[in-house]
Amino acid sequence: MIGVFVTFRFEDNFDEQAVRKIAQTARARFEGMPGLRSKAFTLDSGKRKATNFYVWNSEDAARAFFTDEILDRVTGLYGVRPDVEFVEIAELIENRG
Repeated sequence: MIGVFVTFRFEDNFDEQAVRKIAQTARARFEGMPGLRSKAFTLDSGKRKATNFYVWNSEDAARAFFTDEILDRVTGLYGVRPDVEFVEIAELIENRG
């Protein structure tokens, strides 16, 4: 499994409500997406950043998703270009309920 951190660092233009709306609107696009196990949209208002964390079944699926086109699209949505970091997931615990 591969994890991907996609971090948006804002200057003075951080708008928590706008970032929440992006997450709410995008949710349906990721539900049931092939190869994607989970995605979390996170906020850190104090540091003026948003980090989306993805868990993919394979590195191929993760890298196939993060194209230049996708990065340009999310840059337009968030107003800043994200940093993208791929990490190997050594072990994943999923508690349901």
